[in-house]
Amino acid sequence: MKTHLIALLSGILFGAGLALAHMIDPNKVLNFLDVTGHWDPSLLFVMIGALSVAMIAFKLILKRPAPLWSASFHLPQKTSIDPKLIAGAAIFGIGWGMSGYCPGPSVTGLSLFSLESVIMILSIYLGFFACHRLLDRP
Repeated sequence: MKTHLIALLSGILFGAGLALAHMIDPNKVLNFLDVTGHWDPSLLFVMIGALSVAMIAFKLILKRPAPLWSASFHLPQKTSIDPKLIAGAAIFGIGWGMSGYCPGPSVTGLSLFSLESVIMILSIYLGFFACHRLLDRP
């Protein structure tokens, strides 16, 4: 139960940070991606701040023998870059550029009853389903 409460509080904090940085506004994100037009560099500072905190936190946290509420760390086992990763990254980037949403802000946008967020989340799950059907065949 404690783990679920911590996860909920972490999600709320993450969503509040996204809202505070205006990352749930697709126009703000699209203006950041529009480097030849009305470029808005403010999200660059948000990303630099987030990456700085994450890099320091990961270095400190991974020095521990285990997380606070789990028996071990669950880190990715695959470290190579393959065609599936490149294709998935390209599809993700195209979707982000077309919609102005990435998964975190689209989930946060659901709290605002945003139709765009609903479409984005449904598209993500459609992509999960298609990937599972196409790539995970025996």
